[in-house]
Amino acid sequence: MITDAVMLALQAAAASTPAVPFGVGERMEYGGKFGFISAGSAELIVARIDTVRGHPSWEFQFNSEVSVPLYKQRSEFSSRTGIRDWISREFVKNVVENGRERNEIFRIHPDSGFYRRNNNTETKATSELPLDDVAFFYWVRTIPLEVGKTYRFHRYFRAEHNPVIIRVEKRDRKEMPDGSKVPVLLLRPIVNEDGGMFHEKSKAKLWITDDARRIPVEIETDLIVGNLKLILRSYTPAPGSG
Repeated sequence: MITDAVMLALQAAAASTPAVPFGVGERMEYGGKFGFISAGSAELIVARIDTVRGHPSWEFQFNSEVSVPLYKQRSEFSSRTGIRDWISREFVKNVVENGRERNEIFRIHPDSGFYRRNNNTETKATSELPLDDVAFFYWVRTIPLEVGKTYRFHRYFRAEHNPVIIRVEKRDRKEMPDGSKVPVLLLRPIVNEDGGMFHEKSKAKLWITDDARRIPVEIETDLIVGNLKLILRSYTPAPGSG
């Protein structure tokens, strides 16, 4: 149980962290589409501030559900990433795909240079400043991005799958849930991990607002059953952020 004293310490730590365009309570809800067919939903949430091995950490969540003929998937991903150092120390994946369940917990130890999966004693190399899949969604909102440039980051927590590549393809315009049109950046993220949302074969695209908020307004990826689009349907900023 988190005591009042610990909670105050966590809140103070959050207040002292460099400014970021999100906070606890921010929620983004997406509608899924395969072509013109509604095909599920997803949400990105800044759930709370927690501690991992003494480090105050954001808890980010990415939950999704996809349902089309011959294919059903439900995923719950959770990331705990340091609010001061932007280092992921725990990443949880719970996936049910066509009735097959897979549960994984990755415990990441950057100081020792390794991560472990579930209760395995085997260790694998991690990067010096590791980030997990969900943390990347938030971290990319905090860094400078210039149209026409390609960035390579050796920060994915599974070192063997680095680098993560982000191509800033162009400026565009997208519609927000309130009907307004906003300028966005079209990103092409690539993570060299088989079967992932951002694997090179998935031809993934990510549109984020080209403003201080850097809100992900649309995600597109090729799955084994076709092209999936996740389109922002609702945006709730963190309390007090406005």
